[in-house]
Amino acid sequence: MEILLQAWERDLYYLYLWKKRGIMLTKEKIKMSIDSLPDNFTIEDIIEELIVLDKIDQGLKDVKEGKIFTTEEAKQRLDKWLK
Repeated sequence: MEILLQAWERDLYYLYLWKKRGIMLTKEKIKMSIDSLPDNFTIEDIIEELIVLDKIDQGLKDVKEGKIFTTEEAKQRLDKWLK
């Protein structure tokens, strides 16, 4: 059974995960994200922007820690999912 969350519920969940994982975004990153948005934006827009920043930071951290897959490993995993 798939659970569909309202946008605000999803956003609160992501904020909870950030706090739980101890994610620290710098002021500079947040300022740059806000500056990249149009003059009129919603709370959902900025939260989406912060989620993207978090995903990028987590990916870079994973690379530094060697938590990566070769292209062949990734293809094998995808083949299992796509069957």
